[in-house]
Parts: sequence; structure tokens; C-alpha cells
Amino acid sequence: MGGDSVGANYEYYRIFYYVAKYQSLTKAANILRSNQPNITRCMNKLEQELGCRLLLRSSQGVTLTPEGKRLYEHVAVACEHIRAAEKELSGSRSLETGSISIGASETALHVMLLQKLKAFHALYPNIRLRISNHSTPQALAALKSGSVDLAVVTTPTGASKPLSELPLTPFQEILVGGPGFAKLAERKLTLKSLLEYPLICLGRETMTYRFYEQLFLKKGLPFQVDTEVATTDQVLPLVKNDLGLGFLPEPFAEEALVRGEVYRIPLADQIPKRQVCMVKDSSRTLSIAVREFEKMLCQQSNTK
Repeated sequence: MGGDSVGANYEYYRIFYYVAKYQSLTKAANILRSNQPNITRCMNKLEQELGCRLLLRSSQGVTLTPEGKRLYEHVAVACEHIRAAEKELSGSRSLETGSISIGASETALHVMLLQKLKAFHALYPNIRLRISNHSTPQALAALKSGSVDLAVVTTPTGASKPLSELPLTPFQEILVGGPGFAKLAERKLTLKSLLEYPLICLGRETMTYRFYEQLFLKKGLPFQVDTEVATTDQVLPLVKNDLGLGFLPEPFAEEALVRGEVYRIPLADQIPKRQVCMVKDSSRTLSIAVREFEKMLCQQSNTK
């Protein structure tokens, strides 16, 4: 018998699974909401197609022949896998199961992503979350390789097709200095005058470094960094300890400014606002859970 015949009679195998599992035609008929004559007819057809006896019927019920036992071993695995898949898909549709993997930059995480994750987890506590802390280029590389579902990062992203970028919320960066630079808070500095002071910034492989490099280049100035760090949250401790001046997203510096641990240094040159944005791979189909989180990310986004 060819493979097409087997495929065309999946229903027979499903019926056989229940008959063999409960060793009863009547019980199988009840579970399948059918009747015993119909179940018997289907089993007879399956035996005819396979060319062997599968069941031995008696007044005590049904027992399996050696061929029936061999077939049941395979059919049971297949039917149980199908039932598990149906259950999993049903759970996914209702967002009772599933997982989301996000590549996020530290700035994006603190400026908006944490709030969104908190709200999503409150609504869907059974969805597993996996957050990877990346620089923007690392997050986009992880997205391209398929190791994360979404990237939530900051501009400039450098994203190109098939990756697509959606702005979520703007943020402003400010220049801050520690107690040793407190006097600078009393006057406005130009970018050119910053060349006289030590600067702290994220590493040159990051998009933040490129952002400030371009900002200085537009004024015909070199961007000279004295101390490079791996993540945004490393800038503030170095600034507090007078290792130099640093650019930080306003939310990162707020508490330290209030406590007088660092000082905001006014600039004559305006720092353009940057955006937290979501990047996804347009060529990939996202799971129901990821699409729901994407929808939440985009709600009430302020792109002014």
C-alpha cells in the first residue's frame, strides 16, 4: 500500500489509537462520539488496507495481535504528539503559553522597556520572557540570526532590509560632571570647549559613540574620548568620581542630580533628541505572544 493511502486514512489510525488504548470498541465509540458499528467498519477497512489482522475481538473486549501492538507503538506516539501540539497552539492563542526573546540596549531598557515588560507580565504571567542586554549593533545581529524575536534599541540603529525600525519614544541626553567640575554648571559650554575636558562615553563600536562622533564632526571637531565604557550605567559612577564629563539620558541622571552627586552642565549647542525604537525582521512571522507584545510596545508611543 502506498503512502498516499496511509495519509488519506488518518482518521482510521486515530480510531485505532482509541480502540487499542482502551481495548474496547464501545469505549472508543463513546470517546469519539460515534457508534460501535461505524468503529468496527473503520477497523475492518484499516486491516484490509494494511493486509494484516490488528485486533482480536471477543466478548471480553479487544486484544491486539503482534502486528497491532507494533502499529500501536507508532500510532500512540503520533497521536500524543498531535494532541500536545493542539494543546500548545490553543494555549498560544489564549496567551497562556509562549515565550518572547528581546535584544535590548541598556538605555532602551531603562527609558521605556521595563515599564512595558511590567505591564505585559501583569496581563500574561505565563508568557516566558528572555531579555538579552546588547549594544544596538549586537541586538541587530542577534535579530538577523534569529536568536531574538525583537530588538528594542536607540537611534541611530543602522537597520536595513529586511529589518524595519519603528520609533517608540524620544529621550533627551544631557551633559553631567562630578563635584570636581561643579563650576562648569554656572556657564554654557560649546562642543569646541569640551575638547579641554576629559570625556566618558560608550565604546566606539556602539551607535551612541557614532552619534556623538557625528555631532562633533558637524561642527568640524574631533570626538576625543578619554574613557570608554561597555554600558550606559557605567558612565554615572565614573562621572561621580570625577573621571570626566559624560553624556547621559536624562532619566539615568535624575536621582544623582537631585542628591547633588553630579551637576548638569549647560551646552550652547543643542543635543538632538534620540529615539527608543523597536526593530523587527519583516521577513519572519512572529508568534502570537510576540505580536501581542509588539502591539503593547506601540501603544501610547510618543514620537514627537
